[in-house]
Amino acid sequence: MVVIVLTACPAGLRGDLTRWMLEISPGVFVGTISSRVRGLLWGRIVDLVKDGRAIMVFPAQNEQRMEFKVHRYDWQPVDFDGL
Repeated sequence: MVVIVLTACPAGLRGDLTRWMLEISPGVFVGTISSRVRGLLWGRIVDLVKDGRAIMVFPAQNEQRMEFKVHRYDWQPVDFDGL
């Protein structure tokens, strides 16, 4: 399952995401999509978000079973070798 959170984004971008995911709250999208579609959607988000911000959480083969992608936020996830 993939979760995308958008803040201060254009309405057209939200409309694009509703083609593949469900918008469960304003700016919060949830869905089960392939890694290829996930990568293409993230590229589209980065291109269209303008002054807004975006976070994507998706499944991964690691201890926490998830990874993050962050665009235009003050913090970045850091890996401390499993700590």
